[in-house]
Amino acid sequence: MTLREDQRMNKSMKWTSLVLTAAVTAGMVSGCSGEQGASSGSKDATKAGEAAINGTGFPIVKEPLKMTFLTAKAPTTANNWNETMLWQEYAKMTNMNIDFQLVPFDAFTEKRNLALASGDYPDVIYLARMSTDDLMKYGSQGVLIKLNDLIDKYAPNFKKLMDQYPEVKKAITMPDGNIYSFPNMLAPEFTSVRMGAKLWIKKDWLDALKMKEPTTTEEFYNYLKAVKSTDLNKNGKADEIPLGGTKLKDIVSHFKGFFGLMNRGTSHPNVDVDASGKLRFIPIDDRYKELLQYMNKLYAEGLIDKDILPNEKDANKFYAKGAEGVYGAIKITSPFTLMKQSGFVGLGALQGPKGDKLYSEFRPSVNGAGAFVITDKNKNAAATVRWMDYFYGEEGNKMFFMGFKDKSYIEKPDGTLAYTDEITKNPQGLTLEQALVKYVTWPGGGYPGIVRQKYFSGAESLPESIDAAKKAEANLPKEVWPAFSYTDKESEQMVAMSTDLTNYIDEMTTKFVTGAAPFSDWDKYVAAIKKMKLDDYMKNYQAAYDRYKK
Repeated sequence: MTLREDQRMNKSMKWTSLVLTAAVTAGMVSGCSGEQGASSGSKDATKAGEAAINGTGFPIVKEPLKMTFLTAKAPTTANNWNETMLWQEYAKMTNMNIDFQLVPFDAFTEKRNLALASGDYPDVIYLARMSTDDLMKYGSQGVLIKLNDLIDKYAPNFKKLMDQYPEVKKAITMPDGNIYSFPNMLAPEFTSVRMGAKLWIKKDWLDALKMKEPTTTEEFYNYLKAVKSTDLNKNGKADEIPLGGTKLKDIVSHFKGFFGLMNRGTSHPNVDVDASGKLRFIPIDDRYKELLQYMNKLYAEGLIDKDILPNEKDANKFYAKGAEGVYGAIKITSPFTLMKQSGFVGLGALQGPKGDKLYSEFRPSVNGAGAFVITDKNKNAAATVRWMDYFYGEEGNKMFFMGFKDKSYIEKPDGTLAYTDEITKNPQGLTLEQALVKYVTWPGGGYPGIVRQKYFSGAESLPESIDAAKKAEANLPKEVWPAFSYTDKESEQMVAMSTDLTNYIDEMTTKFVTGAAPFSDWDKYVAAIKKMKLDDYMKNYQAAYDRYKK
């Protein structure tokens, strides 16, 4: 998971400038409130709008209510959510009409930060993409209202999940004891979706090479070498690419568990626990060096795509190349849904050179703490909480992902649900996600709510994805940490240190793998990291970890 932490700022011209800098240069989420939301601390809006709403059932409010949601938009969703069937029908059910102000993902962080800095922000930020530092900062400033009591009274579906899964409450409770958001949740038992993008290998190429499915990193290396030297797609060209992915760092991350690293899941790519039970900074560990040496061997021998993309914006180029059938192994969500390639099988955990066999690429059940927040501009907080809570329950969850019976889905005799032929065999040749656009808005991810296997029909629910998850189940981390939260003082220190550390680690990881930096520079690299206030960084990490354990 990308490290997303926030710069703490004071209300002055200086911090307004820093907001812009952080948004543009670090890709982080920053900002400050305007005069309206500051100085009074967190606001408790438990009684807000109570008289105007119904406690249970629909409609939620007795009189029509209009609200505005600032919303992050994935490129795979409709350009106007107010025209999708999901939100049109839900407006009728609730008597609440939502104006979704859509901002594309790649511009959203800056737009959101500027809105919060200026004080000109709406009732709700939906698909808010807020880190725990964001939540703590804006909550303590009073820009976001605290939801503890509102959840107890008006969110029975979400409260049930918090009671059922204590890790959920821990993940969204800030150091001040308050809850400021509804999260993006992955059902704890839905292993495939928690694994995210998987490592896939082309089964018919394995068969053609008369090789068994790799179970070790060495066997995987041997398979890649065989792919490079064989015309497996039978086109008379040496165009087979052994291993590809959208980003080099993602492939490196996938192999961490095979070298005994990242044993607390993907929310903490740089910190885990060593054999003695102490916190460990992964990028300076000798095992990380061994991992990079393994990756360097693959790259030097031409086994990793030399054109591997530097950023996700160019992912479509990677998908187009994959559609040509040239990859022997790929790190991707689904070869079928993104490249229309069949015949791939997902790999489980590979055993590394020292016997480690951990599938560390595993996400916590709270995948994003700050997916939905209510601002102090909202005069109908109780109704808003009821509006959101529906999607954590069974019926709302089904409607959010599947849409509407006999329109976007059918119910089979055995009670299971399936998308209609319009979605799966679209007469206009649209992909599944393209055909869903007029009904629902879930494609793209990050939404508030919970992803349950029985209602989610994305790539992670395909039979091959479920099979891959079964292979990995025995080797998943025993404990998976959510993102930790920091106090204001800790956060101010952490964001500056994290930016420097992350940028340097990413830069040097690429250089070591590609050979631009020799491994004789390893000690210099470690020394440079330690000079970046690593001791202070780990001290704050320890404090956050200690709070989490409590």
